[in-house]
Amino acid sequence: MSDVNITRSDTDSKARYATRVEGIAEEGELTISKVTPKLIIADHTFVPDSMRGLGVARQLADRLIADARAAGQRIVPLCPYVRAQTMKHRDDWADVIQW
Repeated sequence: MSDVNITRSDTDSKARYATRVEGIAEEGELTISKVTPKLIIADHTFVPDSMRGLGVARQLADRLIADARAAGQRIVPLCPYVRAQTMKHRDDWADVIQW
């Protein structure tokens, strides 16, 4: 996996994780919707072709999981990528996933 710089920006109802990789102009992203202070929806993950194969999407998902744990939140995995990762890590992520 490549080292990436992940930032998070928030509004009242949404949040966006953006990632940059040195030498690549485009950004990857993972977006969430805030349903309640304790329930969020993972909406969308996008990684440009220039970042494919670098582990960027996985690092975005890992950051989402870590942040949700720290905040005591549950995640509804609506995004196909986050849902697929949830299935792979069902036991490890069970404390933060809302089915």
